[in-house]
Amino acid sequence: MKSGYAVVSDTPAQRDKPRRVAIVTGAAGGIGEATACALAADGLVVVSADLNREGAEATARTIAANGGEAIGSFVDVSSRASVVDLVATTLNLLGRLDVLVNNAGIIDFAPVLDLTEAAWDRLLSVNLKGAFFCAQRAAATMIEHGIAGVIVNVTSISAELPEPDCIHYGVSKAGLAYLTRTLALDLAPRNIRVVAVAPGTTRTPMNSIQLADPVVVAARLATIPLKRVAEPADIAATISFLVSDAASYVTGSTLYVEGGMMLMR
Repeated sequence: MKSGYAVVSDTPAQRDKPRRVAIVTGAAGGIGEATACALAADGLVVVSADLNREGAEATARTIAANGGEAIGSFVDVSSRASVVDLVATTLNLLGRLDVLVNNAGIIDFAPVLDLTEAAWDRLLSVNLKGAFFCAQRAAATMIEHGIAGVIVNVTSISAELPEPDCIHYGVSKAGLAYLTRTLALDLAPRNIRVVAVAPGTTRTPMNSIQLADPVVVAARLATIPLKRVAEPADIAATISFLVSDAASYVTGSTLYVEGGMMLMR
């Protein structure tokens, strides 16, 4: 049995209807981990995928401990070959793919005049090129198996709100927002929905250093009408809705989950 893989008993009703399968990238922590757990709680079988294999498998074990079914898997989204292998492994073990959550991403800070080619390439390779590779392979698989699938791209309010010292991050998220709309248009005739979730300031490992500074937190809260920083569960709940039948007529849209922050800019 694969490491990080756990099977739970199902009911006759569940056996009559194939359980949906979701790949969540960047699932070792933060929004990805919360999303993997939320989708598993909704009854989906989850492939928890991350560059951090141990973290991905830890998320899968957490899901299993809570009565769900999950596989922990390695993926380097910046490598097309690695993405192809992830989807192939999913099909070999679970037989189908219904949902992709493109959550894997990195952030880096540098003034515009100091930004290096290597830093630019690394960030765009993960945040934008990697998301495209995953969406491309997932969509091809859904079409091949006749599945009405859903692809969710995790963008950011940074796609709309310029911030100093991380221009390459904002560009990557703006590109992902465009990718969402174009994929939605292209894949709608194939019965595949493509949507995006744009979080605001969220308490994740990526933001841990910034949010440990009370001055930074106070400055952020001053721009958030709801007066709190988002938790990963807030974003995960939105993704859970978007992949559900309740959102079956939603495609090409970006749902901002930012406590009203966009209203203040």
